[in-house]
Amino acid sequence: MVPSNVDTYVRQNESRFLEELLAFLRIPSISTLPEHKGDVAQAAGFVAESLRHAGLQNVEIIQTRKHPLVYADWLHAPGKPTVLCYGHYDVQPPDPLELWESPPFEPSLRDGNIYARGACDDKGQMYMHVKAVESLRAVHGGALPLNIKFLIEGEEEVGGESISEYVPKHKDKLKADVALVSDTELFADGVPTLCIGLRGLVYLEIEARGPARDLHSGMYGGAAPNAVYGLIELLSKAKDADGRIQIPGIYDNVASPEPAEIESWKALPFSEEDFRRNEVGATQLTGEPGQSVLARTWARPTFEVHGIAGGFTGAGAKTVIPAKAVAKVSLRLVPKQQPDRVLAMVKQWVQENTPKGIHTEVGVLSAGPAISVNPDHPAIHTAASVFSEVFGKPTVFIRSGGSIPIVGEFATHLGIPTVLMGFGLPDDGLHSPNEKYRISNYYEGIRTIARFLEAYGESR
Repeated sequence: MVPSNVDTYVRQNESRFLEELLAFLRIPSISTLPEHKGDVAQAAGFVAESLRHAGLQNVEIIQTRKHPLVYADWLHAPGKPTVLCYGHYDVQPPDPLELWESPPFEPSLRDGNIYARGACDDKGQMYMHVKAVESLRAVHGGALPLNIKFLIEGEEEVGGESISEYVPKHKDKLKADVALVSDTELFADGVPTLCIGLRGLVYLEIEARGPARDLHSGMYGGAAPNAVYGLIELLSKAKDADGRIQIPGIYDNVASPEPAEIESWKALPFSEEDFRRNEVGATQLTGEPGQSVLARTWARPTFEVHGIAGGFTGAGAKTVIPAKAVAKVSLRLVPKQQPDRVLAMVKQWVQENTPKGIHTEVGVLSAGPAISVNPDHPAIHTAASVFSEVFGKPTVFIRSGGSIPIVGEFATHLGIPTVLMGFGLPDDGLHSPNEKYRISNYYEGIRTIARFLEAYGESR
């Protein structure tokens, strides 16, 4: 018997949908670690087989210099729009393992949540697209109300180099009216949320070298330059005590949000104190004076140090003056800031502020611009309407402090906007120990995405 609607089909198949996701989450597809290359390939195969099972056609596993892309489509709705669904199957490393309450690749169901690496970012959310298409085909007798393409990658967590090379070379193949990405979150529990702005990202590796080799601090201390200390001295100059970036020119093209947007932020269910205590978990928030927390995290550039390596960090003592130190550093960018120009500013600043006796080099790991999505696009209107209907509340429009580089690639090379419709929660712990995803949001996401595809197809 053909189910009467998507809600019925999803309800009838909840157990299977969950078991499939749990199997997906058991694959340790850590894209940054070479020893997991086979696991990443296994995850690509899992995605491809899931797309075939959902009724997609022309399923391909596309080999690249790093990790595979997965493509599929269903193009039998002439005159109807085409939606390009994007997601990623790779995940971050789970370290530190000792902070996980259950093994990161043995999914645990607790308190209505799935706890596993990748549960929310992005396996759980990407898999909703696959199950939404399956549900639609079941309801519509094997057809779909519009045309669908999928492009799923395995390098999002390491910069997305392969997909960045693929998209501009395959514009005709990927041609669509709009892209759909579920890699964001609800602003608050139960609040339907569409993201219409993403910060850009410049991710760097700064290497500092001092002496030709590690030296004995008793024999050379006080005379030889120390690479670790030199790197710390350099990085300490990047921001003042109030958190304002000190790289000349960095704020030149930063545009303030429009007054109407700022007013809309004030209406959001946001508590700075709850944010500090429950999300950040710090004694005090930091950042630019005179800027709200939402402005600091959504609409202002940042400079962050993610890690420093160098010297001796093992147990016990080793009195060494390190010859080399490396820092991982990123800058988040806002609209009108150009990554190339920011990179040039940073390189000049590093050169001018490197301490005496230290040689520095700046390597670029990834770079992408900030993105704004027009909230008046028909697909955004449809998504907002459907979101409100499913959740029973008005849809809110927000920015995100994070970066999803592919959104910029789609805008630049395919000329299409992206509907950023995510179902994560602010406390889901992306990239952290005990990452989770609410099971009910997984099912609600499948229903909402299916209804969006259905409604968007009917709008044309």
